[in-house]
Amino acid sequence: MSSLKDRLRADLTTAMKARDEVRSSTLRMVLTAITNAEVAGKEQRELTDDDIIGVLSTEAKKRREAAVAFEEGNRPEMAAKEAAEGEVIADYLPAQLTETEIADLVTSAIAQTGAAEEGMRAMGKVMGVVSPQVKGRADGGAVAAEVRRQLG
Repeated sequence: MSSLKDRLRADLTTAMKARDEVRSSTLRMVLTAITNAEVAGKEQRELTDDDIIGVLSTEAKKRREAAVAFEEGNRPEMAAKEAAEGEVIADYLPAQLTETEIADLVTSAIAQTGAAEEGMRAMGKVMGVVSPQVKGRADGGAVAAEVRRQLG
C-alpha cells in the first residue's frame, strides 16, 4: 500500500477524533475517489503515490472550479466550503510551481524539442515534454497557456 494512502487514512482518524468536520469529510471524499480509481477499468489495482497525487490534483481542481462557480452564482457560503476543502487537499499535494518556474520549464522544453520555429503546431510536442515534469505541481491549463504564449 502506498505511504500517501496510509497517511490519508491516519489523518482521517485524527480528524475524526478531533471532530474536525471539514477535514474529515474532505479526507473521506478523497479516499473514496482513490478507491474508485483503483477499481476503475477491467482489473482492480493498487495505486502508486504518483497515481494518488494525480487523483488529488483532479479533486483539488474540482474544488477550485466549484468555488469559482459558487462565487459567480452568489453563493459565498458554498464557495467558502469548497475553498476550505481545496486547502485540505493542497496539504497532500507537492509544492505548487510558480509562474516563473513554469515559464522556465516551458522555455527549456521548447529549446529541447527545437519547437521555436514550428510555432503553435509544436504545442503537443512541448506539452508532452513539460506535462510529466509538472504533474501534480501545476494546473495543466496554466502550463498550456504559458506554452501558447511562448510559441505564440
